[in-house]
Amino acid sequence: MKRRVIVAAVAAVVATVVTTVAAAGCGQQSQAGGGSFPSRNVEIMVPAAAGGGWDLTARSMQQVLKAGKLVDRPVEVYNVAGAGGTVGLSQLVNKGKGDSHQWMMTGLVMVGAIEQNKSAADLTEVTPIATLTAEPEVVVVPGKSRYRDLKTLLDDLAANPAAIKWGGGSVGGTDHLVVGLLAKAAGVQPRQIQYVGYSGGGEAKAGLLSGDVMAGVSGVSEFQPLIASGELRALAVTGPKGVTVAGKQVPSVKEAGFDVELMNWRALVAAPGISDADTQAVARIIDRMHASPEWQETLKRQGWEDFYRSGPQAREFIAAETTRIKALIGELGLA
Repeated sequence: MKRRVIVAAVAAVVATVVTTVAAAGCGQQSQAGGGSFPSRNVEIMVPAAAGGGWDLTARSMQQVLKAGKLVDRPVEVYNVAGAGGTVGLSQLVNKGKGDSHQWMMTGLVMVGAIEQNKSAADLTEVTPIATLTAEPEVVVVPGKSRYRDLKTLLDDLAANPAAIKWGGGSVGGTDHLVVGLLAKAAGVQPRQIQYVGYSGGGEAKAGLLSGDVMAGVSGVSEFQPLIASGELRALAVTGPKGVTVAGKQVPSVKEAGFDVELMNWRALVAAPGISDADTQAVARIIDRMHASPEWQETLKRQGWEDFYRSGPQAREFIAAETTRIKALIGELGLA
């Protein structure tokens, strides 16, 4: 009888240990990005108001992830607007640490905003997952302008920086950064340029058409209708090679003889402090999304350039862009 009690006790202990180890293993699998990841809803923060480029990208991702059945949990998108995305970045860094289910859209605009707003949080603190899309900027002048190529425009800028008045989006934004890079390529100190920052694309177009500014910069899609109508003339694009805009071949800035390249890129990052296994689990989901027919169709439909880099390539690219843009913001006198 005594022997039976001892055997039963040992069996109970073994069962308890097995149960505990199994439970621990399940929890580790979920937390470390195993087969049960994600273990709850995935949340994608858009650190800007609804309707912009980041918002459209995040909601397109949401649709593709659902349509392709790439995650077995709901994917939610929400907006946190303010200060060029740095309000949302701060929230992710301070409240999302260690949570692999918290993702955020980011991009070139945020890099500049971090410097201008002296943000306590920066992109070195988050977990880069992948760059997704990119769009070149285009340099334009009014259709009646005497400038027919970029070299003539930049030669005049070099001769008298105050003589050329530029227009584009907000001060310190992507358009302003392009003008700063063009100035440097022409041998002009970036802070010498005359730049008018408009609050929206409509105002920038009006400024160009009315003659308030002599040259403008924006995304290709923004100016494409006016280029097609002949009201604006495209001089160059800031991508690695020339493109066709409204049926007309437009050279890259490099092809025009100036060593400038800048793409308005967008990327996905995750919360800081997540494990390597979780990082890999998230990256696998986004890799599958990028390879899916639904995402490729989205790129085509939206006119987005495929700018996919994941893992170490994404980290290296974002780090390099952060260093480059930080220096340029300082040279523009905006830091």
